[in-house]
Amino acid sequence: MTTETAKAIEVAEPYDEHNDDGERAERGDRTIRRFTIHHDGVTIPVSRGGQGRPLVLCPGLSSTQAHLRELTELLRRDHDVVTFDLRGHGLASAADRYSFEDFLNDLAAVMAELGNLGLPTAPMLVGYSLGADLAVHYACEHPDTVAGLVLIDGANPVPEPFITEAVLPAFRAMCEDLATQQEAERGTARQVLLSAQEILDLNLEIDVIRSEILDRYRNIDRPVSMIMSTSMAGDSSEGPAPRFNQNWRAGVERLVREHPHIAASWLDADHQLVFTHAPQIAQILLDAPGPAGRAIS
Repeated sequence: MTTETAKAIEVAEPYDEHNDDGERAERGDRTIRRFTIHHDGVTIPVSRGGQGRPLVLCPGLSSTQAHLRELTELLRRDHDVVTFDLRGHGLASAADRYSFEDFLNDLAAVMAELGNLGLPTAPMLVGYSLGADLAVHYACEHPDTVAGLVLIDGANPVPEPFITEAVLPAFRAMCEDLATQQEAERGTARQVLLSAQEILDLNLEIDVIRSEILDRYRNIDRPVSMIMSTSMAGDSSEGPAPRFNQNWRAGVERLVREHPHIAASWLDADHQLVFTHAPQIAQILLDAPGPAGRAIS
């Protein structure tokens, strides 16, 4: 990773009574500090607010700080929460490249800047979807900089790849539909600048990453918890959904067999659980023993 500048201009502001979508914010929101990190030719916007133990929330592919607002507000009641946008997402700038390694460098740049801020303790690293995979790879390479991991519907060592030749045309069409839908959010805090091909290429790369991720877990000596969806591909009994869901559960079962200390919680939801079940996710985090949850006396 190359960090061009990390002067991170910080702006402290009282949290507005309305969020970016015009909805009322939760009571108890405190001052939000915003700063930007410039590295590798991109600008990464970072927000920090709340009180309690430090926590970094890493978004996934096609999700932004604005998408994760409900979960962020809930977590800020009990944690000092840092959120950010990955390159090409939200208020971050576009980039020439969108690979797993590039996104990992974005996370590393944020964590390096937090190290410069002198946090009282190492932060808990919480990742959603692709963000969970980034969290595992980052923690494997920098174990002393995190207190533990909470992985939300990602970083799953599934025994079979999701995108096979048989389903590739359907995946390509899905990515094209997604890119078309995202056109409507251009210029907003929810925008995603990646093309359909870039989204498809990343999903193919993630399949490869997850086929090798068990080795990463072996090198992590921090507490790890998983919050997973029971029907990540939806609850249809037709098409590829049943196979996808079975593959998803088999990956978690495989991981827990090899690493019995990893705790797995299941929510009756699909892969959108971080948006549909934010209160439940926040409560699981709060109730977790050790660094993620309430302080232990």
